[in-house]
Amino acid sequence: MSLFEHFKKKEEAEEQESQENTCGWDAITDTFDRIYPGQDNPLHYGTLIKWVLGGNDPLDGVSIYDGGEFWHFVTYGLSELYGKECENAEISGFGMEFTLKLKKACCEDEKAEQQCILGILQSLARITFTKGEIFSPYEYIYTGQTQGIDSNTRSNITGFITVPETCAASVDTPNGKVDFVTLVGVTDSELKAIRNGAITVKELYDRLGTDVTAYDRNAVL
Repeated sequence: MSLFEHFKKKEEAEEQESQENTCGWDAITDTFDRIYPGQDNPLHYGTLIKWVLGGNDPLDGVSIYDGGEFWHFVTYGLSELYGKECENAEISGFGMEFTLKLKKACCEDEKAEQQCILGILQSLARITFTKGEIFSPYEYIYTGQTQGIDSNTRSNITGFITVPETCAASVDTPNGKVDFVTLVGVTDSELKAIRNGAITVKELYDRLGTDVTAYDRNAVL
């Protein structure tokens, strides 16, 4: 995450607002401000060199809200954050933003784990930007990786399923609709069961009973 820097969210937003329309950005922020009242300045990481300027990171930023027992990540950049550019008036950009809830108790080094998740979110966004792949709810993300996705690569969590965000509904912005798609960490054996048709993503999600990613949990299958 060498191209990512920790900013105060309001300072970054004010700087952008002085330069251009931020209606899409503001719509995301307003949504999560309502979920987390009083957290006007959550942890926020902005990209130093933007994708449109030749940078390697597609997301303009990621905010991390304090959800109590978990950190709640939300991305900025898969939808149209500023003025409308896409021809489809009904959908903003790719029509989605990622969210992820990471259990605090299983993070020995919170900053390292947050940075690790930031890198994963940028990597997945890069797939969308370069290949046009849209991530919808009830899909799975499997790369064959057997090491944990945590910063120490020790957890059982090796990939993700996607589910609808439970805290925030879809939002209609001036640039079109944005869906929030939550990434939920799952184990290698769970991913293989989905690939082999032994269980669906929805069935696994129901079995987990939570959309919080916990590095310290065991496989449920």
